[in-house]
Amino acid sequence: MLKFFAARLLQAIPVLFVVITATFFLVHSAPGGPFDAEKTLPAEVLDNLNARYNLDDPLYKQYLSYMGNLVQGDFGPSFRYSNRSVTEMILTGLPITFELALYAMLIALIIGISAGIVASIRPNSAQDYIPMSLAMAGICLPSFLMGPLLVLIFGISLDWLPVSGWGYAPGDKILPAITLGTGYAAYIARLTRGGMIEVMGQDYIRTAKAKGLSTPMIIYRHALRGGLAPVVAFLGPAFAGLLAGSFVVETIFQIPGLGRFYVQAAFNRDYTMILGTTILLSTLIVLFNIVSDILTVWLNPRLTLKD
Repeated sequence: MLKFFAARLLQAIPVLFVVITATFFLVHSAPGGPFDAEKTLPAEVLDNLNARYNLDDPLYKQYLSYMGNLVQGDFGPSFRYSNRSVTEMILTGLPITFELALYAMLIALIIGISAGIVASIRPNSAQDYIPMSLAMAGICLPSFLMGPLLVLIFGISLDWLPVSGWGYAPGDKILPAITLGTGYAAYIARLTRGGMIEVMGQDYIRTAKAKGLSTPMIIYRHALRGGLAPVVAFLGPAFAGLLAGSFVVETIFQIPGLGRFYVQAAFNRDYTMILGTTILLSTLIVLFNIVSDILTVWLNPRLTLKD
């Protein structure tokens, strides 16, 4: 297991290198610069700012300098917020984004697994078609449409829940978590249904039925572990996707998380903030995928870990 984990980490190094390099040159090739504003700065002020952040150096020198600092764990200063570093801003926004992703994942698992199990008990019946149709609708409805729709219904029309902010009241977190988690609940429902139908056709399940065990007992004690294997394999990419997808949701609900910083950095052409956030998310995607592989093998010992 340790050898597999180490091998996957080594494989991730060139992937992350390509992501960092491509992101660096792409953000620097975008029109404009981090100090462009509605009011044009005097030439001498702009020259001083470029000199301070080494933006007047050739691009290859900027790249080598950034990679050298990155190896030391330094993401550099924010170009837009001169008194704050990228690391400081990431540490400020990441816990909120992570919390939102956890709530969304919890909602996705509860709804998705429940719907998938219900659909798998009687495949190709109304009990199957109804939840799977709703799951397809959830997949087709993007978060930037789901969010305003929930705000309109539950925030404005019914006035049940707040429509923005991220405070200590539980109600602040309901609409953003539902908006972010609904789409992934639909994927989990379809994966759960497929996995459960495959497991329910196995010989040991038929033996359990012959012994007179009830359907809930068969599902809980015998089928659930194997049936959820596809879901576990999906959790790593899904959680990474929730972190990235929270960018849109945080903007809709005015949540002060990492996603909102990233969106602002894109508009402000804050190169170091864009790079730091991209590197962080890329690393998390790699780690979550490795953890998913390990959990999949734990749930299904017939699989083996291969380098």
